Amino acid sequence: MDITQMRDRILKQDRRALARAITLVESGRADHRAQASELLEALRGSGKQALRIGLSGTPGVGKSTFIESFGMMLTEKGLRVAVLAVDPSSARSGGSILGDKTRMEQLSRNPNAFIRPSPSQSHLGGVARRTREAVALCEAAGFDVILIETVGVGQSETVVAEMSDLFMLLLAPAGGDELQGVKRGIMEMADIILVNKADGDLKATAMRTCADYAGALRLLRKRPQDPEGFPKAMTVSALQEDGLETAWGEMTTLVDWRRDNGHWDARRAAQARYWFEEEVRQGLLAKLRQSPAREAMAALALEVEDGETTPSLAAQRMLEEHLGG
Repeated sequence: MDITQMRDRILKQDRRALARAITLVESGRADHRAQASELLEALRGSGKQALRIGLSGTPGVGKSTFIESFGMMLTEKGLRVAVLAVDPSSARSGGSILGDKTRMEQLSRNPNAFIRPSPSQSHLGGVARRTREAVALCEAAGFDVILIETVGVGQSETVVAEMSDLFMLLLAPAGGDELQGVKRGIMEMADIILVNKADGDLKATAMRTCADYAGALRLLRKRPQDPEGFPKAMTVSALQEDGLETAWGEMTTLVDWRRDNGHWDARRAAQARYWFEEEVRQGLLAKLRQSPAREAMAALALEVEDGETTPSLAAQRMLEEHLGG
């Protein structure tokens, strides 16, 4: 399939063409990267702006169950939903289980939903290196909502906030000690904290946990992109599909306010700049790994290992010799 044909089929909401396009942008081959850039340029500005929702959460919190229940609710409203789920990669093989489709059995069969698992390939930030480009492809394919699920909670998971319009933090009912384990950085990035599993014996604990997080959020400095009352903490039960409508209502309220007050466009522009700078950084690293820079870098690395020079001085020499300072 040539690029023009792939573009046209994506614009016609062809799911197979979309899947092939995502495979193309995830490839590390130089010829594939050139084709991916050509395709993304051809699609630029052709699709509508989808609502991008980043979702992170502690392992075992029920992210997949939440996404399936939440996604099914959105499709029942007539919305088309894409899920980009990032699985942890093996440090040895680079592969991953990619089990999200098996965990989201109902949603994966829904004609108005598209689920794409991708290996993180050890990329920091809880998202795959090319997740941002996959988001752009899903927007071009006309999806209304794109859910970006990260590997899990950690200090680096906030990268997903640089490619989403809303950042949801999904947490489990827990006591005060567990509350201390959630890093301040990710709390500051979250737009809405959802305490899941608020059902059965855990409901009372979930309510207390929600109150704890709400109190913690009040201690954070108010952000200019938030109306009064945000960020906020809420309880949901993905299993019983309870609280999902309320959560969606809060999300749309926040999105509408940001659109009306100019924060939506400003955030998208800032994200575009961030990813431009990130591509420059990655491109520079790639060039430094090529000959003859690769040999020089290996030699300097040996000097650092042997204690003959410091890492900072070796890096300075590398940049001066191969990048002109």
